[in-house]
Amino acid sequence: MFKNGFYSLLFLSLLFSCKKGEVKEVSQKVSSVKSYTYNELKPLLEKNDGKTYVVNFWATWCAPCVKELPAFEKLNKEYAAKNVEVILVSLDFPKQVDKRLIPFINKHNLQSKVVLLNDINEDVWIKAIDSTWSGAIPATLIYNAKGRTFYEKSFDYEELESELKTIL
Repeated sequence: MFKNGFYSLLFLSLLFSCKKGEVKEVSQKVSSVKSYTYNELKPLLEKNDGKTYVVNFWATWCAPCVKELPAFEKLNKEYAAKNVEVILVSLDFPKQVDKRLIPFINKHNLQSKVVLLNDINEDVWIKAIDSTWSGAIPATLIYNAKGRTFYEKSFDYEELESELKTIL
């Protein structure tokens, strides 16, 4: 009896601790990340379903990549209702997924879709993604049915939003 009453009181106190209209996000911890070869990832880079996609290539060991992630997370949150989807394509080493990538996702509470590109043929997929890409990260692809633009640079939120608006 005490156990049920205790949890009921805990739930009510959490419920009423939120201000009117405020919803506290409860995020679940990530326990796995889907791994793709380039051929498996390619359909995510060519969708034509009415959405706009912002695809960021990054890694946990890349300081400029980590610095810009909040801009992509904010864009994901602000534009989700406007038919925009952010996909974070990790180029971390496959052997470090459990020890580095998954803990990083959980620590930083990443809400965007995160996938791992696990393909050793970088000479093929780098040029296939964009012929001008040197392979340096961070790099970002923004595309929809109207157009496709590739950026080999870091973004802050204002720049990222501005580039997104040019294609919406």
